[in-house]
Amino acid sequence: MPKDAERAYLAKLGAQGVDHSINKPFSDPACGVQLAAIGFIMRLLPAPPARLLDLGCGGGWTSIFYARHGYAVTGQDIAPDMIAVARDNARINGVEGHADFVCGDFEQLDLDEQYDAAIFFDSLHHADDEGLAIRSAWRALKPGGILITHEPGEGHSQSAESVEAMARFGVNERDMPPHLIIARGKEAGFTGFRILPMPSLLYSTFYQQRDYSGRWLSKRRWKMLSRAARMIFSPDTREGSVVVLTK
Repeated sequence: MPKDAERAYLAKLGAQGVDHSINKPFSDPACGVQLAAIGFIMRLLPAPPARLLDLGCGGGWTSIFYARHGYAVTGQDIAPDMIAVARDNARINGVEGHADFVCGDFEQLDLDEQYDAAIFFDSLHHADDEGLAIRSAWRALKPGGILITHEPGEGHSQSAESVEAMARFGVNERDMPPHLIIARGKEAGFTGFRILPMPSLLYSTFYQQRDYSGRWLSKRRWKMLSRAARMIFSPDTREGSVVVLTK
C-alpha cells in the first residue's frame, strides 16, 4: 500500500537518503529553484511569528527554513524515521525552540483551528485521497487562515522519474493540478482561491539560457509567458502551480 511505502521510503534509500534529507535543498540538483520557491512561499505567508503547519515535511528542510525566519512551525510526516531526521535537522540548525514535529497521516489529523497557515510543499501529490488531506488542513487552520500548495500538474504521474519512483518504492506520484486542488478546497469549506506560476516555470521562461536568435519575445518564450498568464487567470489550468486557499 502507498502509505506503507511512504513509511518505508527512507529505509529503502539507506544512509545516502538520510544524508540527502539532512542537507536538502543543497543536496538537490534543483537547489536554486527550490530556494526561490520557498522564498516566494514565505512572501505569501502571514508575518512571523505566525503558527505554520508544514504537511508532509519529510526530513524537515522546509520547516527549518520557516523556523529560521521566525515562524512557530509544526512539521508533520507519516514516516517515523523521517520525523527523527527532521528533529535532528532542527537540532543541527538550532531551531528546536521554533520547530516541533509530529508523526501521523495528513489525511487524518486532529489539529482544530491551531494554525495561521498550512503548506503542502511537493507532498499533496503523494496522498491517497487529496480531499481528506485538504480537509485536515482546513480543520487545522484558524478562521481566515490560508493553505498554500506547491504541486505538480497534469503529466507528472507519467514522467520517467515518477514511473521509476512508483515502481521502485511503491509510493503515489499523482497529478495534482490547481483545478483539482480548488475543487477539493471548495468541498472542504475554503472560500478564497488564487493560482500563481511555479518558480520553476519562471526560471525556464526568464532565467534558463536558450538560443532565442537574438529575439527577446521569441515564439518559444511567448508560449511560456502565455502559460504563466493562463495560470493566473484560468481556474481550470492543468499546469503545476502554487495555489493559495483562504478559510
